[in-house]
Amino acid sequence: MNILFFNGFLGFFCKKSLFSFKRFKLMSRFLFLIFLMFLSKMTNAQVKSKAFDSLLNVMVTKSVPTVGCEDIKKMKNVVLLDTREKREYEVSHLKDARWVGFEKFDLKSVAAIPKDANIVVYCSIGVRSGKIGEKLMQAGFTNVHNFYGSIFEWVNQGNPVYDMAGKPTNKIHGYNWKWGVWCNKGEKVYE
Repeated sequence: MNILFFNGFLGFFCKKSLFSFKRFKLMSRFLFLIFLMFLSKMTNAQVKSKAFDSLLNVMVTKSVPTVGCEDIKKMKNVVLLDTREKREYEVSHLKDARWVGFEKFDLKSVAAIPKDANIVVYCSIGVRSGKIGEKLMQAGFTNVHNFYGSIFEWVNQGNPVYDMAGKPTNKIHGYNWKWGVWCNKGEKVYE
């Protein structure tokens, strides 16, 4: 019965007429949308903007478990690693975050961190931090999380960021004009 259904299903979409091709194309788009909806439910981390969430679902790696703002606030003994470039970190960062960078990231910079430490990596939106998270996991770190939406979502939800003197600041590095549009609170800096 299942084979007959499958053959009938394929036959419906794979006939060589123009009409069948249009049906196949329409069905492909429909299945792709369902797939995207499925991907969006694979993370428990939440962002407030649906448009931002859609972008993140496509851009952020799924190989590193994700966490959101509320998750981070509840975490105990968390090691926050800022994977942005030094100039971005110097504008502002999460409280007690350690800069490890992206382009110049070296595992030596995390050598003192226990392999079972509760680590959260972040960047502007979660793309660069996801790649560093993968490197950490490959190096044997067992409790690594990528901050979904990263510092942009942190600021968007009204959470504080800190300057190099450890004082709260309203400034946030926007990375560039293209990506800065996703940070809609704070004073964006592009230096």
